[in-house]
Amino acid sequence: MAGHSKWATTKRQKAVVDAKRGKIFTKIGNMIAIAARNGSDPTTNPALALAIDKAKAANMPNDNIKRAIERAADKSAAALTEELYAAYGPGGLAILIQVATDNRNRTLPEIKSILAKNGATLVDVAAVLYQFTKQTEDGELQYVPNFPIDLSEADAAAADTLLDTLDDHDDVQNLHTNLA
Repeated sequence: MAGHSKWATTKRQKAVVDAKRGKIFTKIGNMIAIAARNGSDPTTNPALALAIDKAKAANMPNDNIKRAIERAADKSAAALTEELYAAYGPGGLAILIQVATDNRNRTLPEIKSILAKNGATLVDVAAVLYQFTKQTEDGELQYVPNFPIDLSEADAAAADTLLDTLDDHDDVQNLHTNLA
Protein backbone atom coordinates (compact mmCIF):
# COMPACT_ATOMS: atom_id res chain seq x y z
CA MET A 1 0.00 0.00 0.00
CA ALA A 2 2.99 2.30 -0.18
CA GLY A 3 2.29 5.56 -1.98
CA HIS A 4 -1.47 5.49 -1.48
CA SER A 5 -2.86 8.10 0.80
CA LYS A 6 -6.55 8.74 1.06
CA TRP A 7 -5.82 12.11 2.68
CA ALA A 8 -3.67 13.25 -0.25
CA THR A 9 -6.46 12.45 -2.69
CA THR A 10 -9.02 14.23 -0.52
CA LYS A 11 -6.72 17.25 -0.19
CA ARG A 12 -6.29 17.51 -3.98
CA GLN A 13 -10.04 17.23 -4.60
CA LYS A 14 -10.75 19.83 -1.91
CA ALA A 15 -8.25 22.22 -3.48
CA VAL A 16 -9.98 21.94 -6.87
CA VAL A 17 -13.43 22.50 -5.34
CA ASP A 18 -12.16 25.45 -3.28
CA ALA A 19 -10.58 27.07 -6.35
CA LYS A 20 -13.84 26.81 -8.33
CA ARG A 21 -15.81 28.13 -5.38
CA GLY A 22 -13.38 31.05 -4.99
CA LYS A 23 -13.86 32.05 -8.64
CA ILE A 24 -17.62 31.97 -8.24
CA PHE A 25 -17.39 34.06 -5.06
CA THR A 26 -15.15 36.60 -6.83
CA LYS A 27 -17.62 37.00 -9.70
CA ILE A 28 -20.61 37.31 -7.39
CA GLY A 29 -18.69 39.72 -5.12
CA ASN A 30 -17.98 41.95 -8.12
CA MET A 31 -21.65 41.77 -9.11
CA ILE A 32 -22.68 42.82 -5.59
CA ALA A 33 -20.15 45.69 -5.51
CA ILE A 34 -21.37 47.04 -8.85
CA ALA A 35 -25.03 46.77 -7.81
CA ALA A 36 -24.29 48.41 -4.44
CA ARG A 37 -23.14 51.60 -6.16
CA ASN A 38 -26.83 52.45 -6.60
CA GLY A 39 -27.54 52.03 -2.89
CA SER A 40 -26.57 49.59 -0.17
CA ASP A 41 -30.14 48.74 0.87
CA PRO A 42 -31.44 45.65 -0.98
CA THR A 43 -35.05 46.64 -0.29
CA THR A 44 -34.67 49.77 -2.45
CA ASN A 45 -32.07 48.39 -4.88
CA PRO A 46 -33.46 45.42 -6.86
CA ALA A 47 -30.14 44.77 -8.62
CA LEU A 48 -28.45 44.39 -5.23
CA ALA A 49 -31.26 42.15 -3.97
CA LEU A 50 -30.84 39.90 -7.02
CA ALA A 51 -27.05 39.77 -6.56
CA ILE A 52 -27.46 38.88 -2.87
CA ASP A 53 -29.94 36.14 -3.80
CA LYS A 54 -27.37 34.70 -6.23
CA ALA A 55 -24.72 34.87 -3.53
CA LYS A 56 -26.92 33.01 -1.07
CA ALA A 57 -27.79 30.40 -3.71
CA ALA A 58 -24.03 29.83 -4.15
CA ASN A 59 -23.63 29.49 -0.35
CA MET A 60 -21.51 32.63 -0.13
CA PRO A 61 -20.87 33.57 3.52
CA ASN A 62 -22.66 36.67 4.85
CA ASP A 63 -19.30 38.26 5.75
CA ASN A 64 -18.24 38.10 2.09
CA ILE A 65 -21.54 39.68 1.02
CA LYS A 66 -21.12 42.48 3.59
CA ARG A 67 -17.51 43.13 2.45
CA ALA A 68 -18.60 43.37 -1.19
CA ILE A 69 -21.26 45.95 -0.30
CA GLU A 70 -18.76 47.93 1.81
CA ARG A 71 -16.27 47.83 -1.07
CA ALA A 72 -18.71 49.85 -3.20
CA ALA A 73 -19.01 52.49 -0.46
CA ASP A 74 -15.22 52.72 0.06
CA LYS A 75 -14.04 55.64 -2.07
CA SER A 76 -10.36 54.80 -1.55
CA ALA A 77 -10.76 51.31 -3.05
CA ALA A 78 -10.22 50.72 -6.74
CA ALA A 79 -13.51 51.28 -8.52
CA LEU A 80 -14.91 48.45 -10.59
CA THR A 81 -16.05 49.39 -14.06
CA GLU A 82 -18.32 47.40 -16.30
CA GLU A 83 -17.19 46.82 -19.85
CA LEU A 84 -18.80 45.06 -22.81
CA TYR A 85 -16.55 43.43 -25.40
CA ALA A 86 -17.60 41.67 -28.57
CA ALA A 87 -15.95 38.94 -30.61
CA TYR A 88 -16.48 36.54 -33.45
CA GLY A 89 -15.46 32.97 -32.75
CA PRO A 90 -15.29 29.69 -34.67
CA GLY A 91 -17.98 29.20 -37.31
CA GLY A 92 -19.19 32.81 -37.09
CA LEU A 93 -20.15 32.54 -33.42
CA ALA A 94 -21.06 36.00 -32.09
CA ILE A 95 -19.98 36.55 -28.47
CA LEU A 96 -20.77 39.37 -26.05
CA ILE A 97 -18.40 39.44 -23.06
CA GLN A 98 -19.48 41.37 -19.96
CA VAL A 99 -16.60 42.14 -17.60
CA ALA A 100 -16.21 43.92 -14.29
CA THR A 101 -12.67 45.14 -13.80
CA ASP A 102 -10.63 47.48 -11.67
CA ASN A 103 -7.97 47.76 -14.39
CA ARG A 104 -8.97 48.05 -18.06
CA ASN A 105 -5.32 48.08 -19.13
CA ARG A 106 -4.90 44.57 -17.74
CA THR A 107 -8.24 43.03 -18.67
CA LEU A 108 -8.48 43.97 -22.35
CA PRO A 109 -5.10 42.47 -23.36
CA GLU A 110 -5.90 39.30 -21.39
CA ILE A 111 -9.26 38.94 -23.19
CA LYS A 112 -7.58 39.62 -26.56
CA SER A 113 -4.99 36.94 -25.81
CA ILE A 114 -7.64 34.35 -24.90
CA LEU A 115 -9.54 35.14 -28.10
CA ALA A 116 -6.44 34.97 -30.31
CA LYS A 117 -5.29 31.65 -28.82
CA ASN A 118 -8.72 30.13 -29.47
CA GLY A 119 -9.35 31.28 -33.04
CA ALA A 120 -11.54 34.30 -32.27
CA THR A 121 -11.16 38.00 -32.91
CA LEU A 122 -12.18 41.05 -30.91
CA VAL A 123 -14.47 43.36 -32.88
CA ASP A 124 -16.37 46.58 -32.27
CA VAL A 125 -19.34 46.02 -29.97
CA ALA A 126 -21.75 47.42 -32.56
CA ALA A 127 -20.68 44.69 -35.03
CA VAL A 128 -22.19 42.05 -32.72
CA LEU A 129 -24.70 43.88 -30.55
CA TYR A 130 -27.29 44.26 -33.32
CA GLN A 131 -27.66 40.47 -33.31
CA PHE A 132 -29.05 40.49 -29.76
CA THR A 133 -32.08 41.90 -27.94
CA LYS A 134 -31.79 42.93 -24.31
CA GLN A 135 -34.69 41.38 -22.27
CA THR A 136 -35.60 40.66 -18.52
CA GLU A 137 -35.14 36.87 -18.07
CA ASP A 138 -34.98 35.18 -14.67
CA GLY A 139 -35.05 38.58 -12.97
CA GLU A 140 -32.04 40.03 -14.78
CA LEU A 141 -31.25 41.57 -18.16
CA GLN A 142 -29.96 39.11 -20.72
CA TYR A 143 -28.82 39.43 -24.31
CA VAL A 144 -31.03 37.07 -26.34
CA PRO A 145 -29.87 36.23 -29.90
CA ASN A 146 -32.11 37.43 -32.74
CA PHE A 147 -30.58 34.98 -35.22
CA PRO A 148 -29.43 31.77 -33.47
CA ILE A 149 -26.92 29.64 -35.37
CA ASP A 150 -25.85 25.99 -35.34
CA LEU A 151 -22.18 25.04 -35.45
CA SER A 152 -20.46 22.02 -36.97
CA GLU A 153 -18.98 19.51 -34.53
CA ALA A 154 -15.45 20.86 -34.98
CA ASP A 155 -16.57 24.48 -34.57
CA ALA A 156 -18.73 23.54 -31.57
CA ALA A 157 -15.77 21.88 -29.85
CA ALA A 158 -13.56 24.92 -30.52
CA ALA A 159 -16.34 27.26 -29.31
CA ASP A 160 -16.74 25.23 -26.09
CA THR A 161 -13.02 25.54 -25.37
CA LEU A 162 -13.11 29.28 -26.08
CA LEU A 163 -16.17 29.91 -23.92
CA ASP A 164 -14.80 27.81 -21.04
CA THR A 165 -11.50 29.70 -21.15
CA LEU A 166 -13.27 33.07 -21.19
CA ASP A 167 -15.56 32.02 -18.35
CA ASP A 168 -12.55 31.02 -16.24
CA HIS A 169 -11.20 34.60 -16.41
CA ASP A 170 -11.82 36.32 -13.06
CA ASP A 171 -13.12 39.57 -14.58
CA VAL A 172 -15.66 37.97 -16.94
CA GLN A 173 -19.13 38.25 -15.46
CA ASN A 174 -21.36 36.93 -18.27
CA LEU A 175 -21.03 35.50 -21.75
CA HIS A 176 -23.78 35.73 -24.35
CA THR A 177 -23.65 33.90 -27.69
CA ASN A 178 -25.89 33.40 -30.68
CA LEU A 179 -25.83 29.61 -30.39
CA ALA A 180 -29.15 27.89 -31.08
